[in-house]
Amino acid sequence: MTVYNIADYGAIRDSGIMATGAIADAIEAASLDGGGTVVIPAGTFRTGAVRLRSNIELHLSPGAVLSFSSEPDDYPPVLSRWEGVQRQVHAPCIYGENLTNVSVTGSGILEGNGAPWWDKHRNHPEELEFPRPTLIGFYGCSRVTIKDVTLLNSPSWTINPVVCSNVTVDNVYILNPADSPNTDGINPESCSGVRISNCHIDVGDDCIAIKAGTEDTSERIPCENITITNCTMLHGHGAVVLGSEMSGDIRNVTISNCVFKQTDRGIRMKSRRGRGGTVEDIRVSNIVMEDVICPFTMNLYYFCGPKGKEKYVWDKNPYPVTADTPLFRRIHFANITARNVHAAAGFLYGLAEQFVTEVTFTNIDISMAHNAVPGHPDMMTGIENMKNRGFYLGNVREVQFQQVTVENHEGPAFYIENGDKVEMLNCRSRNTVKPEVLVERVGAETESFERM
Repeated sequence: MTVYNIADYGAIRDSGIMATGAIADAIEAASLDGGGTVVIPAGTFRTGAVRLRSNIELHLSPGAVLSFSSEPDDYPPVLSRWEGVQRQVHAPCIYGENLTNVSVTGSGILEGNGAPWWDKHRNHPEELEFPRPTLIGFYGCSRVTIKDVTLLNSPSWTINPVVCSNVTVDNVYILNPADSPNTDGINPESCSGVRISNCHIDVGDDCIAIKAGTEDTSERIPCENITITNCTMLHGHGAVVLGSEMSGDIRNVTISNCVFKQTDRGIRMKSRRGRGGTVEDIRVSNIVMEDVICPFTMNLYYFCGPKGKEKYVWDKNPYPVTADTPLFRRIHFANITARNVHAAAGFLYGLAEQFVTEVTFTNIDISMAHNAVPGHPDMMTGIENMKNRGFYLGNVREVQFQQVTVENHEGPAFYIENGDKVEMLNCRSRNTVKPEVLVERVGAETESFERM
């Protein structure tokens, strides 16, 4: 294996002297030789944006810290996506475009030094000419590996592959303060063949968010064939989130063997009229959640983002179904425990003209918190704060609950508003506030089946 140590190209450890040029020279030398491993040795090295090449492994040795500058000029703009729209953005701290076989590995640290960026976002947004850098961002790349590294204090999203294929993220530790803005953990966007495993993610926004562009994205590319397994996720607005950028479709996703703690929501799916796209063929199993607002949400009236407060988005009357009408279907949950749940056991709300359809919950055990804090199960106009509610369903079709237990809830365990073919098989309500009500239905109910 050919190794290119940045110290041999002029990088000086623990000096505060910028090593950007030395790192670029080491990458250039490796690339001219056809590829190799660029090594960051033990010590702290200050740098601006690092641009990788094909067949390069950037390896952080034990004790190595790559500490990124907070000066915007150190991150020249590149063309990528931000919140689903292609535009100029500050170059990611670690960046690559149209590469093949590229890796970031090792047990060292990437320190994003995000606090000055967060302050500008909160208090001086006029000083940000372009969206903040992501910590690791690849665009149009294939065979991408991110393994074993520790990622701290990202200026915005932490890992963001866009239009990439064959992506592996394994044994990565991500830590951003719980109150840091838009510091999502791992956000694959319009990617194919993504494997996320054995990661610990503790962030200020979504832990993992799967995205596929918005209605303003000219090229509709799906995010598909994704596995997420053996991860722990803390804080953040959602543990695993699908959407709201889903115009290119999200499909073929499995999520298994994970622990979520103090994430606002557990599994969250969100979109709205105008976005179009389909979320389908999602399987979630063997999950433990603790201290969440709502374990499961599917919301097609999500109002955050551009044009989100327009009547077209929040109106509960049916509209014509067009290519701009989003759809959630074929989504399955099994073998899940959620404890100390605050707002609701679940919140599924389809459009008046396009119901959420073909959803199953099997062997689910949910216990509401004894000292629950009222909150919104999801961001939707017209829904009040909830506390200790059961499953709240609106505009759903072909939904089955089998061996589902809801404990310590107030009101019905299952509230169904405009439900079609909703089944409950061997479901239980336990230790509920009196009077005990298992199911309450409002609106159309063309067919249902219950066996408790």
